[in-house]
Amino acid sequence: MAAEAEILYTPDKEPRPSAPRSKQALISLSDKTDLAFLGKGLQELGYTVVSTGGTATALENAGLSVTKVEQLTCFPEMLDGRVKTLHPHIHGGILARRDQQHHMEALDKHRIGTFDVVVVNLYPFYDKVTSAADIEFEDGIENVDIGGPAMIRAAAKNHKDVLVVVDSHDYPALLEFLKSNGDDQQFRRKLAWKAFQHVASYDSAVSEWLWRQTTGEKFPPSLTVPLSLKSSLRYGENPHQKAAFYVDKSLAEVNGGGIATAIQHHGKEMSYNNYLDADAAWNCVSEFSDPTCVVVKHTNPCGVASRGDILEAYRLAVKADPVSAFGGIVAFNVEIDENLAREIREFRSPTDGETRMFYEIVVAPKYSKKGLEVLRGKSKTLRILEAKKNEKGKLSLRQVGGGWLAQDSDDLTPLDIQFNAVSGTTPQESELEDAKFAWLCVKHVKSNAIVIAKNKCMLGMGSGQPNRLESLRIAMRKSGEEVKGAALASDAFFPFAWNDAVEEACQSGVAVIAEPGGSIRDQDAIECCNKYGVSLVFTNVRHFRH
Repeated sequence: MAAEAEILYTPDKEPRPSAPRSKQALISLSDKTDLAFLGKGLQELGYTVVSTGGTATALENAGLSVTKVEQLTCFPEMLDGRVKTLHPHIHGGILARRDQQHHMEALDKHRIGTFDVVVVNLYPFYDKVTSAADIEFEDGIENVDIGGPAMIRAAAKNHKDVLVVVDSHDYPALLEFLKSNGDDQQFRRKLAWKAFQHVASYDSAVSEWLWRQTTGEKFPPSLTVPLSLKSSLRYGENPHQKAAFYVDKSLAEVNGGGIATAIQHHGKEMSYNNYLDADAAWNCVSEFSDPTCVVVKHTNPCGVASRGDILEAYRLAVKADPVSAFGGIVAFNVEIDENLAREIREFRSPTDGETRMFYEIVVAPKYSKKGLEVLRGKSKTLRILEAKKNEKGKLSLRQVGGGWLAQDSDDLTPLDIQFNAVSGTTPQESELEDAKFAWLCVKHVKSNAIVIAKNKCMLGMGSGQPNRLESLRIAMRKSGEEVKGAALASDAFFPFAWNDAVEEACQSGVAVIAEPGGSIRDQDAIECCNKYGVSLVFTNVRHFRH
């Protein structure tokens, strides 16, 4: 049977011998950017260019001589192009170690030449499966590259002898390296790393796509998140920490919006803390349907206001806590036009009426031409970001020591839940609207979180305290006398009512309290609110934010 198999797989004619010690470069590209530049450079350096299909045609059209793969293998492309380069005359020439005599003797015996350079990129699977039009499953499968990754991995493994390139930006450095006749192993290793990373990201996209086609489960047994370096940062959360910013290249993030893909129109480079604060501000303001301004400091919204007049919304958001707003991040969910830009540029702090407000970042979904021009004049350092709203249904990841936590993103808004009155007093329509506004604000405040609001404007908030009572007192202090008739929202239930947070809130004069409910002492909260004539609504939804 073995002899029969040998006869069956013997080609009709002898493979064309390639001089075992001649300089050969193998090129097979889906993305043919700068292909002619590369081919010409290699041929000028004395390399024979071996290529496949469309790449060979493109090189010939550029006036370059090419040896086609099938001339080496004496096998044509087959199975609709699925098999082109999977052949000993290709992989033997890539994988043979030049410092191993028996490797070189094997090549000589089988008349196989070596490849010194392998330049390959892969079928556009990522682009295909993320295109606007839904792709058929079979079409997706046909765009999974097999021969390309095999060549890349082979060349990267044998990078001591073979230079592997997967990025057209590396063509000039490759040619310079070859001209120098140097033996910089670090350069070779860097190209090899890039090659393995390229294949790993590709395989990650295939895996993610196939999982979604196979099962309805949210969390796969294993998960790879492909990250691409966007920028090196000056430092991390503190100056002694090195840092960088990466963009998530998962399929789920394509056209998913968010700060990572925002366009920076002006200002200093973004810092580690800038990204965190801008993300918090943008995520918060994007949840509101009415024209809204959000001011954030240290990832907490310190001012939020919704109005038909966005100029008024901006003033009210700053007024909520002008001390915190100074040096903060201001975000809008509407276009910044010339009038709004001038207001941002010239607005004076409500604390003294004189100090012009200073911000690190302005974020909005779009800018008018004049608005952008005016805003650029506020400060050379002001970072101006244009962002797209985050899509719902994303996977939220967070790192802990030695692992990651994964969960659904918290996408619930007041439209998704019921505000159930459980007290004897029922909130008026305006009070209920304020409760919904406060509830949407408190969702974005660090726990333990309390927000007091009136007329769709945050009056005060308390955040990050180990006990809810202290957060309440901070929020009430910031709200001042305006707390009377206002709505109060808590991110979680009140564990105690009498002589605690609920009673203090009632005594302050709030009109309505919105909380999830679920405490074993819920009845105490109800009775306390009844005593003071305050409306109490349960949402049955908690909004912890750690």
